[in-house]
Amino acid sequence: MATKQGKQTVVFTVKPVITGYGTVAGPQEGQGPVGPYFDKIYPDLLAGQKNFELAERQLMVSAIEITLEKAGLSRSEVDFLIAGDLLNQIITSGFSALAFGAPYLGIYGACSCFCLGLFLGGILLDSGAAQVVVTATSSHNNTAERQYRYPTEYGAQVLPWSQHTVTGAGATALAARGSGPKLELATVGKVMDLGLKDPMNMGAAMAPAAADTIFTHMEDTGRQPGDYDLVVTGDLGKVGREIVMELGQRQGIDLSSNYRDCGELIYSKSQLVNAGGSGCACSALVTLGMLFNQNYKRILVVATGALHSPTSYQQGENIPTVAHAISFEF
Repeated sequence: MATKQGKQTVVFTVKPVITGYGTVAGPQEGQGPVGPYFDKIYPDLLAGQKNFELAERQLMVSAIEITLEKAGLSRSEVDFLIAGDLLNQIITSGFSALAFGAPYLGIYGACSCFCLGLFLGGILLDSGAAQVVVTATSSHNNTAERQYRYPTEYGAQVLPWSQHTVTGAGATALAARGSGPKLELATVGKVMDLGLKDPMNMGAAMAPAAADTIFTHMEDTGRQPGDYDLVVTGDLGKVGREIVMELGQRQGIDLSSNYRDCGELIYSKSQLVNAGGSGCACSALVTLGMLFNQNYKRILVVATGALHSPTSYQQGENIPTVAHAISFEF
């Protein structure tokens, strides 16, 4: 069974294998540098549906279907579906699970859902409680903007440090054995609050949680950033990545050579998304779409999430954040 190492890190004894994965993206994401790696790109934000919430559901269902096909699995072979998204009461995940029909575990870690779902799925497999687990997560620019900020039709001014919520979905099929990328280690992050209140500045809010998880992972494992081909955070964008770099320098940890951020990778500079991408699908699409198709031996993916709600923001609360890390072996 999985064992604890250090303060917050879990070592998978039976290393769970990602036997299949699916990536589905919106039109803008398809036009970016990661676009050639996606399994499916919808030409418009409605994805053939009558509203954006239904469109996001279509994205997740499509990602799961592609994953099962690539893994050679039927729905009846799946022991658990673990899914999470950004919408209130994680309605995308719940309705997708209704269509899917497998035993369902709904999770909420905001944009950290990608790594959170993989960690929980890995624990189920390592414990022997499951043989096949499917994980999924999604986000949609227009659903997230409508819920957390302003409907896009409002035309609110976008600030230089703002990020663009990624439209897309990613899913994985995890198995106790097989061929594919393996989950080696997982470091579960702590919720942090450094007093930020601006929902337009997610990168700055989440950067301390990402840095803390990275530093804790290194301390728990005795590793250095150079032990990985790549260390990548979920969706801090340009602003957050620079803060993590600075925090690393203060701790004597040099991230300059192999640290990137999915929020910067998913769009090109010409796409005018200011500080970069964000959303649950950001780390999922970049990791599954692009990073899994590179010649890496080991990467550390640190998915980040802001745990505020529209209500907490309106009541003047700070923005608590969290980050979870997964070490993948190839």
